Amino acid sequence: MTKVAVVTGSNKGIGYAVVKLLLEKFDGDVFLTSRDSGRGEEAVKSLGGDKKKKLKFHQLDIDDKSSIEKLRDDLKDAYGGIDVLVNNAAIAYKNASTVPNVEQAENTINTNYFSVKNTCDILFPILKPGARVVNVSSSAGMLCRVPGEHLKQKLASDDLTREQLDELAEAYKEDVRNNVNKEKGWPQTNYSVSKVLLTALTRIQQREMDQAGKDVVVNACHPGYVDTDMTSHMGPLSPEEGAACPTFLALLPAGEDAPRGQMFWKDCTQVDWMTDSLPS
Repeated sequence: MTKVAVVTGSNKGIGYAVVKLLLEKFDGDVFLTSRDSGRGEEAVKSLGGDKKKKLKFHQLDIDDKSSIEKLRDDLKDAYGGIDVLVNNAAIAYKNASTVPNVEQAENTINTNYFSVKNTCDILFPILKPGARVVNVSSSAGMLCRVPGEHLKQKLASDDLTREQLDELAEAYKEDVRNNVNKEKGWPQTNYSVSKVLLTALTRIQQREMDQAGKDVVVNACHPGYVDTDMTSHMGPLSPEEGAACPTFLALLPAGEDAPRGQMFWKDCTQVDWMTDSLPS
């Protein structure tokens, strides 16, 4: 059966560049997904449309459970499951945003953590043996971004459960509502908190896969500071450069030696998520 790769939030930016690279390197069909069907279909056309038979489009809004379930059902029917899943979809508010911080925190954590987790929970049951999952995180998601030692210890625990991680996510939103998030030891930005949670989730997901005896690899990565809408085009790296590490992880060769539940840097090197300082 034909292999299939799915990249969430891929009508532009890093996700779009990952689709582009997978079309060159992945031996199977590649799904570009977008919350907005019109923008997604335009992105497909810009990549060659029907000229590239490997390229497919599917509407996907990770904040909408029924949208994720529709993708799951369609891929299960057509391909028997998923071989590669790149969780790229995310949001970030601009520094100049006038949206109240309480609302920003709620939306950022809900999308970048809870919705990505929900996407995984719905799609993971149809991952094929040997599947590769990439959670696109950030340098903002490194553990050293967390000032509070008590929080750090909780997040770094090898026994941390998804239920406990969910509780931490909800606790952060509550701390923001009460304006005590800084004194409780949380990172400075909502985006950073969301990516710390996502990277911690990556470790849990891999542990669960291993405990279930499933031949599935889950890793996280920092793609670099990339020239995209999200960074207001301030990043020095091109989207293609930012796509290098997610694509590298998506195409990790089969075998037990593949890194599992790890954090990778923009240059495709494995880094220690718990390091006290950021890699260069």
